[in-house]
Amino acid sequence: MSQNTLIAVVEDDAEIRELVRGLLAREGFEAVACKGGSELDRVMTQRRVDLVVLDLMLAGEDGLSICRRLRGGPRDTPVLMVSAKGDDIDRVLGLEIGADDYLPKPFNPRELVARVRSILRRTRNAHRPSERQLAEVYRFAGWTLDAGSRTLADPEGRSVELTGGEFDLLMAFVTHPQRVLNRDQLLDWTRGRNAAPLDRTVDIQLSRLRRKLGDDPKEPAIIRTVRGGGYLFSPIVQLLRS
Repeated sequence: MSQNTLIAVVEDDAEIRELVRGLLAREGFEAVACKGGSELDRVMTQRRVDLVVLDLMLAGEDGLSICRRLRGGPRDTPVLMVSAKGDDIDRVLGLEIGADDYLPKPFNPRELVARVRSILRRTRNAHRPSERQLAEVYRFAGWTLDAGSRTLADPEGRSVELTGGEFDLLMAFVTHPQRVLNRDQLLDWTRGRNAAPLDRTVDIQLSRLRRKLGDDPKEPAIIRTVRGGGYLFSPIVQLLRS
Protein backbone atom coordinates (compact mmCIF):
# COMPACT_ATOMS: atom_id res chain seq x y z
CA MET A 1 0.00 0.00 0.00
CA SER A 2 2.84 2.39 0.81
CA GLN A 3 4.41 2.38 -2.64
CA ASN A 4 3.56 5.57 -4.57
CA THR A 5 1.20 6.65 -1.78
CA LEU A 6 1.51 10.38 -1.03
CA ILE A 7 0.29 11.73 2.30
CA ALA A 8 0.15 15.44 3.05
CA VAL A 9 0.57 16.48 6.68
CA VAL A 10 -1.07 19.88 7.26
CA GLU A 11 0.01 21.24 10.65
CA ASP A 12 1.15 24.75 11.65
CA ASP A 13 3.25 23.54 14.60
CA ALA A 14 6.65 22.88 13.02
CA GLU A 15 7.71 20.30 15.62
CA ILE A 16 4.52 18.23 15.35
CA ARG A 17 4.50 18.61 11.56
CA GLU A 18 7.98 17.14 11.22
CA LEU A 19 7.28 14.44 13.82
CA VAL A 20 4.24 13.17 11.90
CA ARG A 21 5.97 13.45 8.52
CA GLY A 22 8.97 11.50 9.83
CA LEU A 23 6.74 8.87 11.42
CA LEU A 24 4.92 8.23 8.14
CA ALA A 25 8.18 8.21 6.19
CA ARG A 26 9.59 5.55 8.51
CA GLU A 27 6.49 3.45 7.79
CA GLY A 28 7.31 3.56 4.08
CA PHE A 29 4.93 6.30 2.97
CA GLU A 30 5.93 9.32 0.94
CA ALA A 31 4.93 12.24 3.16
CA VAL A 32 5.06 15.96 2.51
CA ALA A 33 4.72 18.61 5.23
CA CYS A 34 2.50 21.68 4.76
CA LYS A 35 2.02 24.43 7.29
CA GLY A 36 -1.30 25.55 5.87
CA GLY A 37 -3.92 25.35 3.15
CA SER A 38 -1.96 27.37 0.57
CA GLU A 39 1.01 24.98 0.73
CA LEU A 40 -1.34 22.02 0.45
CA ASP A 41 -2.96 23.58 -2.63
CA ARG A 42 0.46 23.95 -4.29
CA VAL A 43 1.29 20.29 -3.63
CA MET A 44 -2.07 19.14 -5.02
CA THR A 45 -1.58 21.05 -8.27
CA GLN A 46 1.55 18.96 -8.88
CA ARG A 47 0.71 15.54 -7.44
CA ARG A 48 -2.27 13.40 -6.54
CA VAL A 49 -2.48 13.30 -2.75
CA ASP A 50 -3.90 10.01 -1.44
CA LEU A 51 -4.61 11.22 2.10
CA VAL A 52 -4.43 14.47 4.07
CA VAL A 53 -3.60 14.38 7.78
CA LEU A 54 -5.20 17.67 8.74
CA ASP A 55 -4.96 19.66 11.96
CA LEU A 56 -8.22 21.32 12.97
CA MET A 57 -6.73 24.45 14.53
CA LEU A 58 -4.58 26.24 11.96
CA ALA A 59 -3.44 29.82 11.59
CA GLY A 60 -5.24 31.39 8.63
CA GLU A 61 -7.67 29.02 6.92
CA ASP A 62 -8.78 26.50 9.53
CA GLY A 63 -8.97 22.73 9.12
CA LEU A 64 -12.75 22.65 8.79
CA SER A 65 -12.65 25.01 5.81
CA ILE A 66 -9.87 23.02 4.16
CA CYS A 67 -11.76 19.78 4.74
CA ARG A 68 -14.90 21.20 3.10
CA ARG A 69 -12.86 22.17 0.03
CA LEU A 70 -11.18 18.77 -0.21
CA ARG A 71 -14.40 16.79 0.08
CA GLY A 72 -16.27 19.09 -2.29
CA GLY A 73 -13.61 18.95 -4.98
CA PRO A 74 -13.36 16.60 -7.96
CA ARG A 75 -10.69 14.41 -6.32
CA ASP A 76 -12.65 13.86 -3.08
CA THR A 77 -9.37 13.45 -1.16
CA PRO A 78 -9.62 11.37 2.05
CA VAL A 79 -9.01 13.27 5.29
CA LEU A 80 -7.80 12.21 8.73
CA MET A 81 -8.52 15.13 11.04
CA VAL A 82 -6.21 15.56 14.03
CA SER A 83 -6.84 18.05 16.82
CA ALA A 84 -6.18 18.85 20.46
CA LYS A 85 -9.90 19.57 20.68
CA GLY A 86 -11.13 16.10 21.58
CA ASP A 87 -14.68 16.88 22.70
CA ASP A 88 -17.48 14.83 21.12
CA ILE A 89 -18.91 17.96 19.45
CA ASP A 90 -15.62 18.55 17.64
CA ARG A 91 -15.45 14.93 16.53
CA VAL A 92 -19.03 15.07 15.25
CA LEU A 93 -18.42 18.36 13.44
CA GLY A 94 -15.30 17.00 11.75
CA LEU A 95 -17.16 13.91 10.55
CA GLU A 96 -20.20 15.95 9.53
CA ILE A 97 -18.18 17.98 7.03
CA GLY A 98 -16.68 14.85 5.49
CA ALA A 99 -13.55 13.80 7.41
CA ASP A 100 -13.00 10.05 7.12
CA ASP A 101 -11.71 9.80 10.68
CA TYR A 102 -10.87 11.98 13.67
CA LEU A 103 -7.94 11.49 16.06
CA PRO A 104 -7.56 13.66 19.20
CA LYS A 105 -4.19 14.87 20.43
CA PRO A 106 -2.11 13.66 22.13
CA PHE A 107 -2.19 10.45 20.12
CA ASN A 108 -0.23 7.22 20.11
CA PRO A 109 2.00 7.17 16.99
CA ARG A 110 1.02 3.57 16.29
CA GLU A 111 -2.65 4.53 16.39
CA LEU A 112 -2.05 7.32 13.88
CA VAL A 113 -0.34 4.88 11.49
CA ALA A 114 -3.10 2.30 12.01
CA ARG A 115 -5.81 4.84 11.18
CA VAL A 116 -3.90 6.05 8.11
CA ARG A 117 -3.63 2.47 6.82
CA SER A 118 -7.30 1.84 7.55
CA ILE A 119 -8.44 4.92 5.58
CA LEU A 120 -6.18 4.02 2.66
CA ARG A 121 -7.56 0.47 2.58
CA ARG A 122 -11.12 1.78 2.52
CA THR A 123 -10.51 4.43 -0.15
CA ARG A 124 -7.96 2.90 -2.51
CA ASN A 125 -10.68 1.19 -4.61
CA ALA A 126 -12.07 4.62 -5.39
CA HIS A 127 -8.87 5.18 -7.41
CA ARG A 128 -8.61 1.63 -8.78
CA PRO A 129 -12.11 0.17 -9.14
CA SER A 130 -12.35 -3.43 -10.24
CA GLU A 131 -14.50 -4.50 -13.19
CA ARG A 132 -16.97 -6.08 -10.79
CA GLN A 133 -17.31 -2.88 -8.78
CA LEU A 134 -17.79 -0.82 -11.92
CA ALA A 135 -20.71 -3.06 -12.86
CA GLU A 136 -22.58 -2.98 -9.56
CA VAL A 137 -25.71 -0.81 -9.43
CA TYR A 138 -28.20 -1.36 -6.61
CA ARG A 139 -31.83 -0.25 -6.35
CA PHE A 140 -33.81 -0.18 -3.10
CA ALA A 141 -37.04 1.61 -2.18
CA GLY A 142 -36.70 3.79 -5.30
CA TRP A 143 -33.09 4.77 -4.52
CA THR A 144 -30.16 3.95 -6.82
CA LEU A 145 -26.61 3.34 -5.60
CA ASP A 146 -23.90 3.11 -8.26
CA ALA A 147 -20.87 1.44 -6.69
CA GLY A 148 -18.54 2.24 -9.57
CA SER A 149 -19.11 5.99 -9.52
CA ARG A 150 -19.84 5.98 -5.77
CA THR A 151 -23.04 7.98 -6.33
CA LEU A 152 -26.49 7.81 -4.75
CA ALA A 153 -29.70 9.07 -6.40
CA ASP A 154 -33.03 9.53 -4.63
CA PRO A 155 -36.36 8.24 -6.05
CA GLU A 156 -36.71 11.49 -8.07
CA GLY A 157 -33.27 10.99 -9.61
CA ARG A 158 -31.58 13.75 -7.63
CA SER A 159 -28.00 13.17 -6.55
CA VAL A 160 -27.36 12.82 -2.81
CA GLU A 161 -23.80 13.46 -1.67
CA LEU A 162 -22.17 10.82 0.54
CA THR A 163 -18.88 10.95 2.39
CA GLY A 164 -16.49 8.03 2.00
CA GLY A 165 -17.57 6.56 5.33
CA GLU A 166 -21.28 6.90 4.53
CA PHE A 167 -20.78 5.21 1.16
CA ASP A 168 -18.91 2.30 2.77
CA LEU A 169 -21.65 1.91 5.36
CA LEU A 170 -24.42 1.93 2.76
CA MET A 171 -22.50 -0.61 0.67
CA ALA A 172 -22.30 -2.89 3.71
CA PHE A 173 -26.09 -2.68 4.05
CA VAL A 174 -27.07 -3.12 0.38
CA THR A 175 -24.78 -6.15 0.03
CA HIS A 176 -26.27 -7.70 3.19
CA PRO A 177 -29.97 -6.74 3.02
CA GLN A 178 -32.63 -8.04 5.42
CA ARG A 179 -29.95 -9.38 7.72
CA VAL A 180 -29.05 -8.20 11.22
CA LEU A 181 -25.56 -6.65 11.27
CA ASN A 182 -23.93 -5.82 14.60
CA ARG A 183 -21.65 -2.86 15.28
CA ASP A 184 -18.50 -4.99 15.25
CA GLN A 185 -19.30 -6.24 11.74
CA LEU A 186 -20.00 -2.72 10.51
CA LEU A 187 -16.80 -1.41 12.11
CA ASP A 188 -14.76 -4.16 10.48
CA TRP A 189 -16.29 -3.63 7.04
CA THR A 190 -16.11 0.19 7.08
CA ARG A 191 -13.03 0.93 9.18
CA GLY A 192 -10.95 -2.23 9.07
CA ARG A 193 -9.52 -4.31 11.89
CA ASN A 194 -7.78 -1.31 13.47
CA ALA A 195 -11.06 0.20 14.68
CA ALA A 196 -11.16 0.67 18.44
CA PRO A 197 -13.80 -1.33 20.37
CA LEU A 198 -15.44 1.89 21.63
CA ASP A 199 -15.27 3.67 18.28
CA ARG A 200 -18.47 5.71 17.78
CA THR A 201 -17.79 6.69 14.15
CA VAL A 202 -20.28 4.12 12.82
CA ASP A 203 -23.03 5.54 15.05
CA ILE A 204 -22.41 9.06 13.77
CA GLN A 205 -22.29 7.95 10.13
CA LEU A 206 -25.41 5.82 10.61
CA SER A 207 -27.33 8.81 11.95
CA ARG A 208 -26.22 10.95 9.00
CA LEU A 209 -27.01 8.20 6.48
CA ARG A 210 -30.51 7.75 7.87
CA ARG A 211 -31.09 11.49 7.58
CA LYS A 212 -29.92 11.54 3.96
CA LEU A 213 -32.20 8.59 3.15
CA GLY A 214 -35.14 10.43 4.74
CA ASP A 215 -35.44 7.77 7.44
CA ASP A 216 -37.43 8.86 10.50
CA PRO A 217 -34.89 8.83 13.38
CA LYS A 218 -37.62 7.86 15.87
CA GLU A 219 -39.10 5.06 13.75
CA PRO A 220 -36.65 4.28 10.92
CA ALA A 221 -38.09 2.13 8.15
CA ILE A 222 -35.02 1.66 5.94
CA ILE A 223 -32.25 1.00 8.48
CA ARG A 224 -34.03 -0.51 11.47
CA THR A 225 -32.50 -0.89 14.92
CA VAL A 226 -32.75 -4.42 16.29
CA ARG A 227 -32.70 -4.26 20.07
CA GLY A 228 -29.68 -6.07 21.45
CA GLY A 229 -28.65 -7.20 17.99
CA GLY A 230 -27.62 -4.38 15.71
CA TYR A 231 -29.13 -2.99 12.52
CA LEU A 232 -31.19 -4.42 9.68
CA PHE A 233 -31.48 -2.96 6.16
CA SER A 234 -35.14 -3.73 5.46
CA PRO A 235 -35.76 -2.86 1.76
CA ILE A 236 -35.54 -5.48 -0.96
CA VAL A 237 -32.33 -4.77 -2.90
CA GLN A 238 -32.15 -5.34 -6.65
CA LEU A 239 -28.78 -5.72 -8.36
CA LEU A 240 -29.33 -4.19 -11.79
CA ARG A 241 -26.22 -5.54 -13.43
CA SER A 242 -23.20 -7.60 -12.43
